[in-house]
Amino acid sequence: MITLHEVHEQGSEAVKAAVLAFGARHPLNGLRAEPDWGWAEKHFTSLIETIMGTAAPLQDSAAATVHRAKNEAIGFLLAVNTRPDYHCPICVKRHRHPL
Repeated sequence: MITLHEVHEQGSEAVKAAVLAFGARHPLNGLRAEPDWGWAEKHFTSLIETIMGTAAPLQDSAAATVHRAKNEAIGFLLAVNTRPDYHCPICVKRHRHPL
């Protein structure tokens, strides 16, 4: 599965900004400080897994399903990037107070 770091490295400037914004929603120790990239990475992976689990099954290969879910997760990051008030849906689901 693709990592946030890989998404950042391979992405356009808009994707890079979206990854950084997602990381900022996962601060170390809950403070407005440096992002906790481990926490953000786990939530990005969970986001992909959630998308894969809720998508209607297609006749695609497993790799195609993962690829489609990854693209949807990146699309989510891009969609919420410009909203300063959004919360990580995985944080909300797990009741951990995100920024």
